[in-house]
Amino acid sequence: MGKVSDIRHTTYRFRLKSNLKYDARGVSASKDEVHAAIKHLDKGLYPNAFCKILPDLAAGSARHCNLLHADTAGTKTSLAYLYWRETGDLSVWPGVAQDAIVMNLDDMACVGCTDNILLSSTIGRNKTLIPGEVIAAVIRGTTDFVEKMREHGVNIHLAGGETADVGDIVRTIDVGFTAFARMKRSDVLVNNIRPGDVIVGLASFGQATYEDAYNGGMGSNGLTAARHDVLSKIYAERYPESFDPRLPDEVVYTGNKKLTESIEIRDPQSSIPNQITVGKLILSPTRTYLPVLQEILNQYRKKIHGLIHVTGGGQTKVLKFVKDVHIVKDNLFELPPLFRLIRESSGTDWREMYQVFNMGHRMEIYLPARYAENAIAIAEKYGIEARIIGKVKRAQGEKVTVKSAFGKFEFIGGGSSV
Repeated sequence: MGKVSDIRHTTYRFRLKSNLKYDARGVSASKDEVHAAIKHLDKGLYPNAFCKILPDLAAGSARHCNLLHADTAGTKTSLAYLYWRETGDLSVWPGVAQDAIVMNLDDMACVGCTDNILLSSTIGRNKTLIPGEVIAAVIRGTTDFVEKMREHGVNIHLAGGETADVGDIVRTIDVGFTAFARMKRSDVLVNNIRPGDVIVGLASFGQATYEDAYNGGMGSNGLTAARHDVLSKIYAERYPESFDPRLPDEVVYTGNKKLTESIEIRDPQSSIPNQITVGKLILSPTRTYLPVLQEILNQYRKKIHGLIHVTGGGQTKVLKFVKDVHIVKDNLFELPPLFRLIRESSGTDWREMYQVFNMGHRMEIYLPARYAENAIAIAEKYGIEARIIGKVKRAQGEKVTVKSAFGKFEFIGGGSSV
């Protein structure tokens, strides 16, 4: 591939279905098969809401609704396992609990739910490899996160959970949570993204006021790619339990980095360079936007036309929630060091990078331009960089265009053609 300047004005047009390296590792950025399997299920009260909204089964109120949401930390647990085995450092495990929690709560925030949430955990472990001290660290991470959110006005209530020894089906450990909330139907935010909206992006990297260290911005999507593309083959030899043994050797730990290798990260909010290990950079706990979104929703709930949690599918996620619009993302954040590291280690083409990773922002707010600066100011009050990253145009069919320093990429949804 040529220099950035050589490809800046090149346009790439792809359909979302493709043979990605990500697929070869047994995972999917778009989850096409999963969506096909569930397409006939009831979509709830508001089909275009970011997550399913149910009638108020708890109390039978016609003015209220229920949310029940489940998610896990995904394969991030495998990376935490590697780091812990290599270093004995238990501090990576609390972050895994946060990963699984945030994947639930920030999805729920996208329908306007940011408070009074019940949370239950489901942990499956291989007891021969995962001792009690790891389980204790995960549970401690759960309680620490809940307490920190309470300090910022977000009330989460722990309802217990299940920890099972299932070594026959779990290679190391799986950490998941189920969240429940009851809210007024009048407060539900249903995506109605329309031409003329601007897109405010909230950065996934940096250090928020409620975070203890620099966050690389990984989140909990793309970990399979990041782990195998960045890390050295030595981890396949040392820890064969950390990956599917049926994977082709050419996609298993193909990088050249060691978990404990230090790299320099310059936090844009500080003039002091930070040294961080590769392992901890990728393991940065998934940032929650709950405190920010709670404040924004309190002031602008009725002005917001859409909230999109940029998770599976990366920059194409929004395609699942729009109709007859062209989403143009032409003012993205400068690529954070973590994603540059992944790209340099893997050689993955830029189109796949934007489809798999958040690439610097993990929350999108769609709203009229006159409210954008106020939303940005609220985010920055919490130490989170925010900016207008793009706009929405009228179109026939659905399309996302990413204009970056590395090329122009178009992703088509709904079976449309360019």
